[in-house]
Amino acid sequence: MMKAAVVTSFTEPLQIQEVPLPQVGPNDILVKNIACGVCHSDLHLAKGDWDIRPALPRIVGHEGVGEIVELGSNVSNHLKKGDVVGIPWIQKTCLHCEYCLTGRETLCNNQRNSGFNIDGCFAEYSLMDANFAVKLPNGMDPFTSAPLYCAGVTVYKALKVSRARPGEFVSIVGVGGLGSLAVSFGVAMGLRILAVVAPNDKIAVNLAKEMGAEEVYDGPSDKHSEWVQKYTNGGAQATIITVPSIPAYEEAFKAVKSGGRVVAIGLPNGIMSVPIVDCVLRGIEIVGSVVGTRQDMQEALQLAKHHHITCKVQKRKLEDINAIFDDMMNYKINGRIVLDFTTA
Repeated sequence: MMKAAVVTSFTEPLQIQEVPLPQVGPNDILVKNIACGVCHSDLHLAKGDWDIRPALPRIVGHEGVGEIVELGSNVSNHLKKGDVVGIPWIQKTCLHCEYCLTGRETLCNNQRNSGFNIDGCFAEYSLMDANFAVKLPNGMDPFTSAPLYCAGVTVYKALKVSRARPGEFVSIVGVGGLGSLAVSFGVAMGLRILAVVAPNDKIAVNLAKEMGAEEVYDGPSDKHSEWVQKYTNGGAQATIITVPSIPAYEEAFKAVKSGGRVVAIGLPNGIMSVPIVDCVLRGIEIVGSVVGTRQDMQEALQLAKHHHITCKVQKRKLEDINAIFDDMMNYKINGRIVLDFTTA
């Protein structure tokens, strides 16, 4: 048996329960969790906020890092007991569709996702498909690295999707767990990073500067595009929106220069108003970006190791998960909360 935080109802707190250990299949590995970041997506899944909901009961969590303690019979010698690996959002895909065969496995229609249609890592042990397990590079701390397996790879992929080149301006809208890492990865990639945070949010301002932002805007939310346009003398090459806010998306659209890209990460409910004439005459593109492939993950981890990129984290216990979710809903978290499975 193992301890886990289980979603039993979309309207009730998670329950800390003793549940059976997962059974290892031929292509699986069993991971004893060390750490797991708490992502806003976990909160949305647990609350049933999205149109597609997980079947209950469900163990959420998809920023896990842990040690392999058991391997399935088909697992090759690329993994062994004792290896430290991540448990990300994508647990497995079909490997055979047009998306999987062209390096776009994040779009596979038959993927299995941690905490959504397969149990995740808000638990002492988790299963992981061996084909999608990416090892944590030697010397990297599991706690500060756990968020890299979702937040980190997500923003790294978004920066790639932005097509911005070294020396060009990119604005990051929202500097929490995702945005703070976007700032660091952007700087490491040679980009000139501008951060946009909530009005007068001095904590976020300090975090953005700490992570390497060239300048930070914390003025009125409906004026941030004017500030970006003025600071860059014409607009950013790209903008990446990490917050679930339609007004933030609409402002960000106005902040890019002709030929720029608006990269969507945050998942707001609602419909964005898009001026089609601007899209056409100014050549502005709006593109969505979701997590990353295994190759993106490898690249993000190596970049993070080389440039010492870590997420600002606070360690908490599994039993605190409902209080953590309350803090998330009330915007009381600076950086990322990481569950610590190494303490009783």
